[in-house]
Amino acid sequence: MPLVTSVNSHAIAVMLLTLLALFLFSREKIPLETSSLFIIVALTVGFTIFPYQYQNTPIHALDFFSGFGHEALIAVCALMVAGQGLVRTGALEPVGRLLSRLWSVYPKFSLLLTLILGATLSAFVNNVPIVILLLPILTTVSIRTKTSAAKVLMPMGFATLIGGMSTTIGTSTNLLVVSVAVDMGLKSFAMFDFFLPVAVAGAVAIVYLWLVVPYFIKQREPPFSDTSPRIFTAKLLIPADSVSENQALEQLIAKTDDMMRVLRIHRNSNDIYLLPHSKTIIKADDMLVVEDTPENLKSFETILGAVLYTSLGAVDEAHPLMEKDQQIAEVIISQGSRLNNTTLSQTRFLERHNLVALALHRPGKKTETLFKGMADIYLKVGDVLLIQGKSEHIVELKKNRELLVLDATSDLTHSKQAPWAFLIMFSIIALSALGILPIAISATLGVFLMFVSSCINWKDAANALNTQVILLVVASLALGQALLKTGAASYLAHLFISATQGSSTIFMLSGLMLLMAIMTNIVSNNAAAVIGTPIAVGIAQQLNLPAEPFVLAVLFGANMSYATPMAYKTNLLVMTAGGYTFNDFLKIGIPLIIIMWVVLSWTLTIIYSL
Repeated sequence: MPLVTSVNSHAIAVMLLTLLALFLFSREKIPLETSSLFIIVALTVGFTIFPYQYQNTPIHALDFFSGFGHEALIAVCALMVAGQGLVRTGALEPVGRLLSRLWSVYPKFSLLLTLILGATLSAFVNNVPIVILLLPILTTVSIRTKTSAAKVLMPMGFATLIGGMSTTIGTSTNLLVVSVAVDMGLKSFAMFDFFLPVAVAGAVAIVYLWLVVPYFIKQREPPFSDTSPRIFTAKLLIPADSVSENQALEQLIAKTDDMMRVLRIHRNSNDIYLLPHSKTIIKADDMLVVEDTPENLKSFETILGAVLYTSLGAVDEAHPLMEKDQQIAEVIISQGSRLNNTTLSQTRFLERHNLVALALHRPGKKTETLFKGMADIYLKVGDVLLIQGKSEHIVELKKNRELLVLDATSDLTHSKQAPWAFLIMFSIIALSALGILPIAISATLGVFLMFVSSCINWKDAANALNTQVILLVVASLALGQALLKTGAASYLAHLFISATQGSSTIFMLSGLMLLMAIMTNIVSNNAAAVIGTPIAVGIAQQLNLPAEPFVLAVLFGANMSYATPMAYKTNLLVMTAGGYTFNDFLKIGIPLIIIMWVVLSWTLTIIYSL
């Protein structure tokens, strides 16, 4: 990379676009997919209208689409699909059962084992399925031991993030940084090339998460720990001479301010059930089968001049509303769930699973209970649905594996394909670690074997692939390429060196890592990593130092997503289940960033003799 101390108009435009991208990526109201697509369009259209030559060679705007076929994206997508195979088959369930038994006997030791196990698994498997595996286990343990889940869920989530930064395949961020560095002429990192510094820093961090954090987290109640509304199915008998006799069903519903939901009509005269139709005339002795809270049902009884019944008879003080075999459970919308970015009505989720939605909680927002139109709210990752249904339906929902059900009614099943899924994932890792196949090829081969062995089907693969991740990776790669070829990366490296002039190499290295750590908690970690990598290479070249430690500084810093709940998708899941606030992440995450930053900076300087 040639030294650039001044900038041209194209470099200025790309740097401004980069700033705009970082701003857009931090906006919660703008979908990340939309922001990413805008960046791709802006680059391709801009360089088509205003051509630019890089080292006397014209830059083709179509080159910015190369991210869609980039080795890093192929590897990220293939690993996401392979990880879905582990989830769908329950290949990790034996681990979960072992932990669950240990927690009941040795809780303190079990927390340490959970942290180590979560970090170890996340070094090779995307940490989302690891968190999805451990969340219900830890929540169940907290219920049985009458302790707060908040004291263990955040440490567990952070442990998986720490483990993910230790190998080239631990996170998509690692894959991107390594791939961009190779594109810039650096030697490719092997799978365990930077395991040692992460192991040293991770050991210190896990001691902090194990011994210190639980004592600093206050008792936090989950979002629905207070009184929760219950839904009951009952019948409203319309007696003779009632004000509702001989009126259309739509008139009766209107009297309840459109709140009453009629499931069917039981016509006693013929002993038949009718489907509810707005024009159906309600006759004497008809029974309206309805579903609502006790308060609303009693209100309907008064308004309609009806008599409230259950299967046991008329409802009164001696015979209150009761529902047999009904259970309440919390369902968290996780990454890859069919409910993400859609509504309950569009998916017919409640009807398909014979469930009732009682409430919706969104992190950082007030819990909404039975509000009108809840079925038409677009759900997001981290949202929690409070649902009610028969225990058998809750169990079936857990077996579905597309949702994270925080409920302790039953163990998840362990399918016959689970050993195959585990063996295939192990083979993916081994082939890459031994240098037999690049990770993009071994992961693609593994996905094919997952299909052949019936561990997953194409619907599972579609659910595993995330358009947000795909577009973000492509947009980040395009921005990184534009920064490099216009000289903007070299110029930014020059500015960084000028700003730290007279400082030691250690200070520059740690400063770059800290800058990436700050960025990754505000914007996407993938964007921060891909934008930071060309700058890191430029800094190293201008200082005539090896580029590897500076690239690793970017990689490590971009993985420190501890200080905000939106920094990483698993933070949102943990925030929801543990009832954490934004300040909890700041209070626990910032010291963790400092620990990792200090220890990693120290180990890098020793390993590379800086």
